[in-house]
Amino acid sequence: MPASKDRYAYLGPAATFTEAAARRLHAVAGAELEPYSTVHAAIDAVRTGDVAGAVVPLENSVEGSVNATLDDLIRGEPVMIVAEHLLPVTFSLMARSGTELTGVRKVVTHPVAEAQCRSWMSKALPDAVTAVTSSTAAAAAAVSARTHDTDGELFDAAIAAPIAAEHYGLDTLADDIGDNKEALTRFVLITQPGRPPRATGSDKTSLVAYIRDDHPGALLEILEQFATRGVNLTRIESRPTGNGMGRYCFVIDAEGHLNDARVGEALMGLRRVCADVRFLGSYARADGVRPPVGRGMTNAEFNDAAVWLDSLRDG
Repeated sequence: MPASKDRYAYLGPAATFTEAAARRLHAVAGAELEPYSTVHAAIDAVRTGDVAGAVVPLENSVEGSVNATLDDLIRGEPVMIVAEHLLPVTFSLMARSGTELTGVRKVVTHPVAEAQCRSWMSKALPDAVTAVTSSTAAAAAAVSARTHDTDGELFDAAIAAPIAAEHYGLDTLADDIGDNKEALTRFVLITQPGRPPRATGSDKTSLVAYIRDDHPGALLEILEQFATRGVNLTRIESRPTGNGMGRYCFVIDAEGHLNDARVGEALMGLRRVCADVRFLGSYARADGVRPPVGRGMTNAEFNDAAVWLDSLRDG
């Protein structure tokens, strides 16, 4: 089924950090965005062709990887990452029009947001009681709809993503109230497999390496494929394959693009030593970093070596 070219899925509900990230991705600009209730549902909509792509969270600088996303990339039908975005995780306190900060007694939010704003709350609203709900967007919706808690009291304010204030018609009482000012979440745009975006010189390649069997040095064999070719890894993480106890694979982010000779040869090396290698995509890095390329590792030097070897074989 051909994918809809103007519709993109994202992990919902609306007015969350994922929607904010989707609206900042150049490839999604101007397209219709549709929230999905789970990561699996969003990615599955890509696989079935219902949407052109899906924006989902992949990792957070505070909490680490989003396992639901990793597991869907590992176990489902192949898909490809074509872009990433780093979104600062900033929370706002929002309330109905006319509410003053001094009048806030009952706050509602998601448990993760509550944990990340605890210090600010203890200083700014020490007497306020915080309740939790399914998402920060649901919290903002509850305040907007004048929802009562189980004791029959109104929620005075919500802690949510800044985008939620506009979406639900709330006033922002305080901005950037998170305790970790450096918190970032990495979001990725996923499409059906195809030709990766062209190399920019500031790229990242993601893949999954499935070890052939559990034996001493299995991880070392994988690492050597990159190390001997001067390819730096920005992330490596083991995850269960779901095919039995003790069966693991490695999810890897490497500097460079599939079209870089050093990266391509590293992938060929992995193909030789692993049971399987799943290519997840080569795409521009969101941070714009251009990693240094070591001596002997440029495309020109790889090509020169190949020409030299061919000359020997040709006599």
